[in-house]
Amino acid sequence: MSGFRVYDTRTSTVRDLETVVPGQVSIYHCGLTVQSAPHVGHIRKEVVFDVLRRWLTHLGNEVTVVANVTDIDDKILAKAEAAGIPWYALAYHFERELHHAYDALGCLPPTYEPRATGHVPEMIELIKVLIERGHAYAATDGSGDVYFDVLSWPAYGELSHQAVGDMEPAPDADPRGKRDPRDFALWKGHKDGDPETASWWTPWGRGRPGWHLECSAMAGKYLGTEFDIHGGGLDLRFPHHENELAQSTAAGQRFARYWMHNGWVTAAGEKMSKSLGNGALVSEVVRAYPPRAVRFYLAAPHYRSAIEFSDTSLAEATAALERIDTFVQRATVLLGDGGEVAPSVPDAFADAMNDDLGTPGAVAVLYTAVRQGNSALAAEDRGAVATALGEVRGMLGVLGLDPADPTWAGSAQDDRLEGVVDGLVRAVLDQRAEARSNRDFAAADRLRDLLAGLGIEVADTPQGAEWSLKPPSTPTTSSKKDGA
Repeated sequence: MSGFRVYDTRTSTVRDLETVVPGQVSIYHCGLTVQSAPHVGHIRKEVVFDVLRRWLTHLGNEVTVVANVTDIDDKILAKAEAAGIPWYALAYHFERELHHAYDALGCLPPTYEPRATGHVPEMIELIKVLIERGHAYAATDGSGDVYFDVLSWPAYGELSHQAVGDMEPAPDADPRGKRDPRDFALWKGHKDGDPETASWWTPWGRGRPGWHLECSAMAGKYLGTEFDIHGGGLDLRFPHHENELAQSTAAGQRFARYWMHNGWVTAAGEKMSKSLGNGALVSEVVRAYPPRAVRFYLAAPHYRSAIEFSDTSLAEATAALERIDTFVQRATVLLGDGGEVAPSVPDAFADAMNDDLGTPGAVAVLYTAVRQGNSALAAEDRGAVATALGEVRGMLGVLGLDPADPTWAGSAQDDRLEGVVDGLVRAVLDQRAEARSNRDFAAADRLRDLLAGLGIEVADTPQGAEWSLKPPSTPTTSSKKDGA
């Protein structure tokens, strides 16, 4: 695995990644319950696992990623009823919102994205196995509920490092049918008032799956009884992932070799969530800040750390990415048409990424390469500029931030408009350069002030004038080099 090590939540240690099949990595991470639009807290997980996927691919692995969509859930049913629309229509609407968020932040689509409602037969088979093995039972109250028997599985609590006696009752089903209040629902019987379309036939009566059962069935179907990495947000460690691990291993599977959990995005010190009213929707944030800067803000901190959501943090990420982009643009212009460089990553960057996906150290290496590249630009050292540009492009590619990647390319119309704007600004800069050469500094200042009034900042460098576009309300990363 080329030295890649990862923190495993189950063992609380950083371990060498040894995959089931050498040269292949199988990853399952829990997708969104599509009951509302995704906020920045949700999408951090997508960015983290996208960077992980890109790095493992860079190391030469074939990476398979399965990320589910939970499209049947109590909240989905309640919100659909309140809105007066079918539950499946509401779920599909917000599934599309999730995909828009993926695309906006440059996340590669999963290898496969199964829906819970498409895998009821696999869930029923899993329940049968658990009942046969003595780890699950049907309620005797006629409700149609089926529960996992927590006390039948001595390893229960191993992922979250809890003793069963310290756990609160599971709140996911009526406790009257349970042998123990901590038993959790594998299947929920159909209730009066529930939509008929939100139920499926089983040997225990009509109903719908419990949340935890869904992921075990889908992970097993697409990645097998043993796979490499299971991941998600820290809030899923208990009860969701604990319950997945218990029911899958109790059914005789080895399940995931490693468990990865990313930290929360917090707002005013509290976990970002819809229930607290502090969730910044991805669709709104990427209108206020450049999407690449939002991705940079989410990817740069270590994935296991909590990060605070604020305008200040996003502005800082925007400014940092603009400095990087300015170097890339200046270096590209200096090297010219024949100056294509091969992307690469420095050893220090690789060392940081191999150490539990250490993006803070990796970003520090990126900043160093940019500083060295700017020094090489000032010295007009084409060889050193080419080296720095190749490294910067390589590191940006791993982080999913390479501005030349088609992911970030605008539409054909945007490209044409960019050319028009560039040409107009260049014409003004040419006039300014001519005025300066004629020592008509008053005219040169007027032209500079004209551009400033339009939100265009001009910087004079040894290689000529550069311009950058900075709207007054929110910083952006658009920048061009003038050839004057």
